Amino acid sequence: MSDIEKIRLFDNQKIRTVWVEEEEEWYFSVKDVVTILTETTNAKDYISKMRRRDEELSKGWGQIVHPLTVQTAGGPQKENCATLEGIFRIIQSIPSKKAEPFKQWMASVAAERINQMIDPERSIDQAMADYRRLGYSEAWITRRIKTIEIRKGLTDEWKRGGITKEIDFAMLTDLMSKTWSGLTTREYKKHKGLTKENLRDNMTNMELLLNALAEETATEISKERNPQGLTENARIAKEGADVAKAAREDVEKRLGRSVVSSEKAIDYIQSPEELPFEKPDEQ
Repeated sequence: MSDIEKIRLFDNQKIRTVWVEEEEEWYFSVKDVVTILTETTNAKDYISKMRRRDEELSKGWGQIVHPLTVQTAGGPQKENCATLEGIFRIIQSIPSKKAEPFKQWMASVAAERINQMIDPERSIDQAMADYRRLGYSEAWITRRIKTIEIRKGLTDEWKRGGITKEIDFAMLTDLMSKTWSGLTTREYKKHKGLTKENLRDNMTNMELLLNALAEETATEISKERNPQGLTENARIAKEGADVAKAAREDVEKRLGRSVVSSEKAIDYIQSPEELPFEKPDEQ
């Protein structure tokens, strides 16, 4: 599983969370959650007693928790983690005044990732600043920001057409990617040798343009036809991607090579010596 770990704070206390990309789920450290809700100094012992008290919880424990790699004082180690649903079930067995506010906090963490998936543009100014800091060229940044705007237009259309579930957004995105490039998102990332990195942030100019062509075409068709539901939206998504597929095949015929590149950002972003020099703020 490809995962990304993040340290989050609840009530000024650390909780380790892991985003598992293949499942599109946040996992929370069970030990951290139990420690915060119970104020115990021995979470392992508390969990053992809790499972003895709650036989139903104990029976389903293997389905609720999953060992994932998280940072510990002794370095990266496997620890039991659980999804939002799993943590909610564990909380049922923990009498704590913090339970309700903690549930609200966890729900907001999950919603944050969902919003990022559904609405990929949350702050264009911040995105531009981040890309500059990472060393991308101004020309690439301009194209990337435009593709973010195009993506937002498409996801807005999908929402207007009744698409609300994160899994459906992901399915439509995969359908379009597979149609125009021949690769699903996961396959595309593997082709580029990516694990945790964002696929679009590692696309070449040509890949960005073709992907944007697919999404912009699908958006315009959707505006004309007003699809409703997953099936109708999927049909239009494929039509838009077919346009980009035809363009890709024409370009490849003229170039004599594939434009679905194995290159990633490190292969073409600016080297540190090429970056513009910024004076430190005067005190």
